[in-house]
Amino acid sequence: MLTLANARLVLPSGVVDGWVRVQGGRIVGVGAGAPAGADGAGARPEVVENVRGRVVVPGFVDMHVHGGAGASYQSGRLEEARRVAEFHLGAGTTTTVASLVTGTPQGLVDGVAGLADAADEGLIAGIHLEGPYLAGSRCGAHDPALLREPDRDEFARLVEAGRGHVRMITLAPELPGAVDLVRDAVRAGVVAAVGHTDAAGACVREAFDAGARVATHLFNGMRPLHHREGGPVGAALGDARVTVELINDGVHVEPEVVRLVFAAAGGRVALITDAMGAAGMGDGSYRLGPMSVTVSGGRATLEDGTSIAGSTITMAEAFRRAVEVAGIPLEDASRAASLVPARALGLDHEVGSLDVGKRADLVVLGEGRSVARVMKDGRWR
Repeated sequence: MLTLANARLVLPSGVVDGWVRVQGGRIVGVGAGAPAGADGAGARPEVVENVRGRVVVPGFVDMHVHGGAGASYQSGRLEEARRVAEFHLGAGTTTTVASLVTGTPQGLVDGVAGLADAADEGLIAGIHLEGPYLAGSRCGAHDPALLREPDRDEFARLVEAGRGHVRMITLAPELPGAVDLVRDAVRAGVVAAVGHTDAAGACVREAFDAGARVATHLFNGMRPLHHREGGPVGAALGDARVTVELINDGVHVEPEVVRLVFAAAGGRVALITDAMGAAGMGDGSYRLGPMSVTVSGGRATLEDGTSIAGSTITMAEAFRRAVEVAGIPLEDASRAASLVPARALGLDHEVGSLDVGKRADLVVLGEGRSVARVMKDGRWR
């Protein structure tokens, strides 16, 4: 049994000075002030660790990430998935969903099948299909030659290949058959997300009414907000059922817009990285699925410069920027980095907050809100 004492805990109810007790990989006690005694018959000897007033937040939950440390989830290879997951774990992401960009039908099946093995091993919490049913006019860093109309049979094959681990799919609701595929996803227990879309607001609202519950990287890869036609942005911000993703890297969305989204969407904002293989690496040439990417000054773009191609940040950086650059209150930024994405993925009974009974996934912050230590399943990593 381990008790972290003299901690500044970021709880769902606010920030308190107190302690958190861990046993068997779970949180078994949380309280304010000095630690209470570890009562109960058969209680193991207690180790008390003084964290000296440092901030302790729930482990970060990244619901949208493609790669890192020079590796990518796209191939489905277990060794690459392990490299990506371990890199982001070191930066505080204790729960991660592996995202795949648009690929060939067989390539996606192979990638999903390989990542299902990674999920079985506990490296990832599921698989996110970002495509291939996206709008060509908003394809971003997806290969336009591989985009296709929603195919319910193909989707069923991908779900089968994932062996229960396909957790989310992003699609453009204006495509023929897209709303029917949203309903298929809901029936299969897969979160449907709206993204890479040029749809009008009415069309997006139809998808939300059919069961879509996430807006993929709000503003990016979608029709812009206009005062006479709100499009996907207006529909997502106005729907209390919908979680809105934000890539808070200072490239995709400026701080003023981050503040506006937090003000408008309250507890529905999920910080994501959308990180590709260059995260944790230097400038240079990389791949995002079939596309060539150039990274310069930490900014990733397609080789021809036509589109941003994911990010190079970690969740720790997205969280830090929310607090220090956008001025989001600590507890709101923590919620957006942990509890909101966990809830969107249906994992909030296990992770996302420092609550008794949940997995002991937490991050101890150091100077400048850097990551000092990471605990996953009750073990320091």
